[in-house]
Amino acid sequence: MVKLYLHDIWTTVVDMKWRYKLSLFVSTFLTTWFFFGLIFYLIAMTNNDLNTEQALNHTPCVINVATLTGAYLFSLESQTTIGYGFRHISEECPHAIVTLVLQLVLTGLAEIFVTGAFLAKLARPKKRAETVKFSQLALISKYKGQVCVMVRVANMRKSPLVQCQLSGKLLFPNVTEEGEKIQLHQESVNFQFDSSEQCPFLVLPLIFYHVLDENSPLASLTAENLKVRNFELVVTLNGTMESTASTCQSRTSYVPQEFRWGYEFKPLLFGTHKGKYVADFHYFDEIQLSNDFSLLQDPINEKLLLEHEYHKD
Repeated sequence: MVKLYLHDIWTTVVDMKWRYKLSLFVSTFLTTWFFFGLIFYLIAMTNNDLNTEQALNHTPCVINVATLTGAYLFSLESQTTIGYGFRHISEECPHAIVTLVLQLVLTGLAEIFVTGAFLAKLARPKKRAETVKFSQLALISKYKGQVCVMVRVANMRKSPLVQCQLSGKLLFPNVTEEGEKIQLHQESVNFQFDSSEQCPFLVLPLIFYHVLDENSPLASLTAENLKVRNFELVVTLNGTMESTASTCQSRTSYVPQEFRWGYEFKPLLFGTHKGKYVADFHYFDEIQLSNDFSLLQDPINEKLLLEHEYHKD
């Protein structure tokens, strides 16, 4: 498992939590400063620069570096391009020059990698996806004469999401024709907005529909067996942020206890005297009985139908 993470080190670093990423950022600089400072200290030691009783014609490799602390400070100054005035390399030691060049090249690449990982994490639209709101319940009612599963989705930011598409996966246990038991069998559940599978932009709250026809994996769903079925409907919204053209993805899921048969969402868009539309999110999760009573003609919803007719009278 560790090899797999190290094989794709870029994604591993980008997916790191911020506290680990900050630790990596700081440790990258501290480690490279100390590592190359230690190399310069060893070069000075090999060249006998640390001897206080040096010959008059002796030229140190790194001027004014006589301790490990001085070598560390020289490495720091070289890598951060602070500049030289007190410590600098002489022309007598080619291996010190080569070490300095290697330090600048390698640490430059390391800084690009770590800084790029920071920018990539900041630019990820993960937080943007958290501003997409799904309805708490999935409703089953009629839309344009067809029985549909309905889910309401809203964009909580003023900046719109474009090219939005809602898709679903139905997860349920299944037994194949060969007798193999599959705990999480998956089937696609296609949602659509009006007559297309994609809405141009998501500004106002919208309702997406999945038709329960013969091609639907939920075709056998009825008001009677809804509560005893064992499945989970995972719904995913894919959209593109208009401001950055980056894609974001937000998801939720519904179990049978979160379905309501014969209900529809209450309207939440209201017109103002200025000709504008206002969305009242107090009604976002509010539901009401469907006007099509044919869905309520079963023993489970008989009580609800009687209550609805009573309040109507």
